[in-house]
Amino acid sequence: MRLRPGPVAVDSRIVVIAVTEQDIQNQGGWPLSDAVLARTMETVARYGPRAIGLDIYRDVPVPPGSEALAAVFRGDRRIIVVTKFGEGQSDGVPPPAVLKGSDQVGFNDILVDSGGTVRRGLLFLDDGASVLPSFALQLGLLYLQGEGVTAQADPRDPGLLRLGRTTLRPLEPNDGAYVGADTRGYQFLLDFKRGMAPFASMPLTTLLSGGVDPAALRNKVVLIGVTAESVKDNFYTPYSRGRLADQHTAGVAIHAHVASQLLRIGLEDASPMRAPAEWQEAVWILVWSALGGVTGLLVRSPWRLSLVGGGGLLGLGAVDFAAFLGGWWLPLVPPAMTWLISIAVVTAYVSHRETAQRAALMQLFSRHVSKEVAETVWQHRDEFLDGHRPRSQQMFVTALFSDLAGFTTVSEKLAPDALMDWLNEYMDAMAMQVSRHGGVIKQYAGDSIVVMFGVPIPRRSEAEIQRDAVKAVECALAMEGAVRELNARWQTEGRPLTGMRVGIFTGLAVAGSLGSAQRSEYVVVGDTINTASRLESFDKNLFPPDPVHRPCRILIGETTLSYLGDQFETEWVGAASLKGKEQKVEIYRVIGRAQLARAQVYANASSSRGGSA
Repeated sequence: MRLRPGPVAVDSRIVVIAVTEQDIQNQGGWPLSDAVLARTMETVARYGPRAIGLDIYRDVPVPPGSEALAAVFRGDRRIIVVTKFGEGQSDGVPPPAVLKGSDQVGFNDILVDSGGTVRRGLLFLDDGASVLPSFALQLGLLYLQGEGVTAQADPRDPGLLRLGRTTLRPLEPNDGAYVGADTRGYQFLLDFKRGMAPFASMPLTTLLSGGVDPAALRNKVVLIGVTAESVKDNFYTPYSRGRLADQHTAGVAIHAHVASQLLRIGLEDASPMRAPAEWQEAVWILVWSALGGVTGLLVRSPWRLSLVGGGGLLGLGAVDFAAFLGGWWLPLVPPAMTWLISIAVVTAYVSHRETAQRAALMQLFSRHVSKEVAETVWQHRDEFLDGHRPRSQQMFVTALFSDLAGFTTVSEKLAPDALMDWLNEYMDAMAMQVSRHGGVIKQYAGDSIVVMFGVPIPRRSEAEIQRDAVKAVECALAMEGAVRELNARWQTEGRPLTGMRVGIFTGLAVAGSLGSAQRSEYVVVGDTINTASRLESFDKNLFPPDPVHRPCRILIGETTLSYLGDQFETEWVGAASLKGKEQKVEIYRVIGRAQLARAQVYANASSSRGGSA
């Protein structure tokens, strides 16, 4: 309430006659005598106010002047006196005997919230036998009568009070933060629009001395009450910033606040603070819960999630404050909690799901692809995964099959442990070249290696398919170079030399997960894969590998050749019916990169001429 913008204006319709500590000393002590009160009431009445409220108990006469005071009470219907309702063990405080049972009495009970702050006003109380209006309501109605405004029943709900064009809806047990509150009587929320010092005030001594401008009280609501500290009639309001003495508000000022708000309701259509219905509050909370869930689902970056989470809290606070300025008390803490909890729960769920998906992907691919390729697979998981399994999809791939030549002979010459060491050196060198060229090793089968280019992320363009075909041939040539280096070293170490055959083919294949829920493997199947395998094993006596000079025979299909352009030197082998295939396949041998191959041919020709000479 203290944060509300705009200046705080004094309500000129209300004046407080304050009985201060100095006034008590001037009158010779407390309580004030009936004669002093009678003189006070007569003086105020001469100035022509619309309502006079005496917020001083007079259940017991305080002579002298008791008869004069009773005459003043009976003779002026503008005067409203206070009574206090009995509650629990208290019998309350009755009104002056002369006004008991009249319409010049109002209760001055003030509702105090836990924590000692006054935030609610009371309009009516019911003791089971009768309904009594409040002190402030009585004063407000007297003033409003002069403006032609009277208290009426709401046309739609006769149980509700209507002032002017505004209906005052009573506070419900769960309105705002009042969860399970005692809302007996007719309660409403105070707005304290007038701040800490909202009303004109004058000491009792000033009034009795006659030094008052008549216009200061004419047509006003005049409240007479005690502000002296010794009487202890003080309360805390939302404007109180601590429990110091100067943060107190006198009881008579609280009643003035209530009366002022009632005047604004009746004359200015200023509705009291409202709270949405319970179902509306529930929807409000659920909306923020849903927004938190969507945020946790969409925002993946931790620092962005922190910014959005904090920004959401600030936004919620801003919306609630704007609604508060408009007269609505919306829940703040429950939606803030559900906002954060939903973000946390959904983020944890998504993180758990992603962890499971990542584990499944890594289980399939960590053995076959580089870290960069695995990360690419993860980034494209939405189009790649179907639940926790890769979805089957057709794609263009370039398959590379390699196999060692004469491996059976080598295995006869080496002991098992030496053979395994020899084979591991070979496999490590080949795997390094595959990784450098972006291939995916799908399988190690004895001395053979199955490599795929174009998986697991489908290629979308001809340029990508061409790049895979070129990379596959470059990888085969690099593997040949690696074998040549291995043979050179093995020759010096006295270990067996080897050669290899490679078959490469480009075409459509189907990729997906094959196996059970407990054990599955990412596979690529189709005619393209079979053709590459048949190219590798085609006529093993054709172009037998030379372990020293040409340790690798590379055969490719016509589809692969169509993507190579003029980057490589090739020669046509022929059209052959490969094992298991009905249609013939055009087969080509890769000699090397175009420039290197021509340089090699030129070197061989020069060597031949030199030898002849």
